[in-house]
Amino acid sequence: MDVEYSKKLKISSHQKLLKFGDLRVCFCFFQGREVKPGEFWDVVVVTAVDESQKNAYELQINEKIKRKELPLGIDYKVVSDPPGFKIGNGGSTLYTLQLLSDTYGKVLGKLRVILIHAGGLSQRLPSASALGKIFTALPLGNPLYQMLELKLAMYVDFPSHMRPGVLVTCADDIELYSIAENQCITFDKPGFTALAHPSPLSIGTTHGVFVLESHETSSLSEMQTTSCLRFLHKPSVDKMRDTGAVCKSDQGSEFVYTDSTYYFDFETSHTLLNLLKEVGSLDCEIDAYGDFLQALGPKASVDYTSNTSNVTKEEGNLVAVRKKIFHLLRGTPLNVILLNVSKFYHIGTTSEFLFHLTQDTALRNELGLLSSAFSLHDTEDYKDTPSCCVMYSIVDPTCSLGQGSVVEYSRLEKEVSIGQGSIISSCWIGSGLSVPGLVFMHSLCINQKRNTGYVTIAFGIEDNLKRSVENTANIETLQLFGSSLPHCLSRWGISSEGLKFSGDVSCCSLWSACLFPICSDQKTSFSMSLEMVNAVLSDATIALTKDVQLMSMQQALQAKNLKEMLRFRAALYDEITAQ
Repeated sequence: MDVEYSKKLKISSHQKLLKFGDLRVCFCFFQGREVKPGEFWDVVVVTAVDESQKNAYELQINEKIKRKELPLGIDYKVVSDPPGFKIGNGGSTLYTLQLLSDTYGKVLGKLRVILIHAGGLSQRLPSASALGKIFTALPLGNPLYQMLELKLAMYVDFPSHMRPGVLVTCADDIELYSIAENQCITFDKPGFTALAHPSPLSIGTTHGVFVLESHETSSLSEMQTTSCLRFLHKPSVDKMRDTGAVCKSDQGSEFVYTDSTYYFDFETSHTLLNLLKEVGSLDCEIDAYGDFLQALGPKASVDYTSNTSNVTKEEGNLVAVRKKIFHLLRGTPLNVILLNVSKFYHIGTTSEFLFHLTQDTALRNELGLLSSAFSLHDTEDYKDTPSCCVMYSIVDPTCSLGQGSVVEYSRLEKEVSIGQGSIISSCWIGSGLSVPGLVFMHSLCINQKRNTGYVTIAFGIEDNLKRSVENTANIETLQLFGSSLPHCLSRWGISSEGLKFSGDVSCCSLWSACLFPICSDQKTSFSMSLEMVNAVLSDATIALTKDVQLMSMQQALQAKNLKEMLRFRAALYDEITAQ
């Protein structure tokens, strides 16, 4: 059954990739064509957390359009959150609707829009922090696919079977599905229509779960459309059972239907715009899934509005805003399309990134992922046992790559070795250097006064960059490379009292710790950070010179030089395509 299931997903995904390839352009001859009306989305919107991230996204999208890597003849827009409070992807949805309404007026009611939420710092996958998780590389396609292209490819059939409206999705997940030849996914009903995937109950505790009107779902049918009684957000197993969310397969095993992507029509968008007018400026985080969808269905309960257990930090008028959402959306239909042959993959952490790109044979088979994509890299040693992943990189034939490692947007000179389970991103590694296993290293170009500098960030794969303590007296609880932070500092000749943190001094974390030296060139930056990593792992001691300036990941993002970072990638691109 699993083999047949995976085979269906492989065939379906391949067909979508081919269709999207026809829409995007003939790369070989750099010839593009504009898509026909109704053939594709009218507007593609990507959200950003602030103006700096918006500029980065626009820069990359414009480069893709220039290189004919995206379908032409449609509007690509990046919308940033307003300055001030964090407003969540729900707040981003509301502000995006307002901007679209201001831009298109009444014409908006005739357009098919895809809204991809991509704002955020990506602290769990820092290689995506500077340039954005929607531009995370994937090992397929020529030129190389990023999450943006894959999202558009997997949803390529939707616009032609969709009433004008908005499809909402996130930048760090992949949904694969297969339906029968005589079926199509249609978004033509009023209100909300959500895609649903059969999942174990354990997955349901970390996702949204649908309570269906009828349990008479058949896994023999690849797709069914039904109505939903209510939506649960990250419920306990007991809650799923008590509300009737648990279904049984033909084999008798229990499962639930979990969420991913949803659509709403433009009549519903007017309701959401009225909410923004009523609330005014948002001062709290709104969830586009938990806060919108829990208000829908005949059995929706207002109780969720006061439940803040899943909220990291309750701010502003969260409960009051939730209640307004509930009362405005109450009675709006929630339709669910059950995709019984489907899979949901999340790629938002370093561990997930490594697993799905190097070890997950199911995803590799279903999506056609490669061990080496758009790279100059001798794959002879890896073709029979694909255990590492190289993307958009130039790797000397004498290099050695450890099992389960990922190298992206990098240049590796002679006799470089990479340990098992490490991530190398946007680095230039000089000859003979050896990177240990389970290490994350990522180089950023920064603006330093009037000069350009480089910083190479280094963490352990399992390090928690978001964990924070209230003051420097408690930093011994922060773990770096499997050791306490003070121990690491002692290996570098830095006292705990001498360590500086950027940003909020009451929130000390690895993210804000000023640990990484600023160097004048990319290769030196990498080798210097690598020396610090090796000192900790070998329990050796090095002495940083007094004139070395240290920077945090947080500061590096604020000072990033996007044009230089993209220029480095462009040089790789030119060399790879030339050869």
